[in-house]
Amino acid sequence: MAINGVIVATILLSCLTATCYGITFSSLQRSLEVEASVKADQVLKAGEAKITVSWKVNATYSAGTESSYKTVKVQLCYAPISQKDRGWRKTVDILKKDKTCQHTIVERPYSASNNTVTYTVKRDVPTATYFIRAYVFNAAGEEVGYGQTTNAGKSTNLFSIEGVTGRHVSLDIAAACFSAFSVISLFGFFFMEKRKAKASN
Repeated sequence: MAINGVIVATILLSCLTATCYGITFSSLQRSLEVEASVKADQVLKAGEAKITVSWKVNATYSAGTESSYKTVKVQLCYAPISQKDRGWRKTVDILKKDKTCQHTIVERPYSASNNTVTYTVKRDVPTATYFIRAYVFNAAGEEVGYGQTTNAGKSTNLFSIEGVTGRHVSLDIAAACFSAFSVISLFGFFFMEKRKAKASN
């Protein structure tokens, strides 16, 4: 009786663990081939540069589960070099906790053909080194496969994005003018006070 209780408890604990932690990246098959117009080591400017991304089913992957693909999401992902000492970009095998890919390029229903999109890098994308990854989801919204522009375990085909700093030449000129005006005003008030003091004497 006690053994049955232990078995039931173990099964329940396993189910609870699976529910809490969800799908892991290491359990997914690389079922997609992903290509991008950006070249290795190329530097792109946020808010200006465009990237064309295309994806298709991996030819070496045994098709059959493609019928379960309902949605595809393509994302910009931080390369390991841009994750170092940055916990908010940390790669975690449990996908719900993974922070590698934070910038969505496109999310749309899965199609067996015409899988190309041209993306303009958004202004809020920070300066970092990136690669591109695509996930496919089933009807339940669970990741069932992926593809990316880098080789697994190798830092190849990486590119950089130069983020918008928020400073412009016009802003610098305005700041310089206001600073000069403040200094001149200070001397002007000081001179006026001196004259008033002399006049009162």
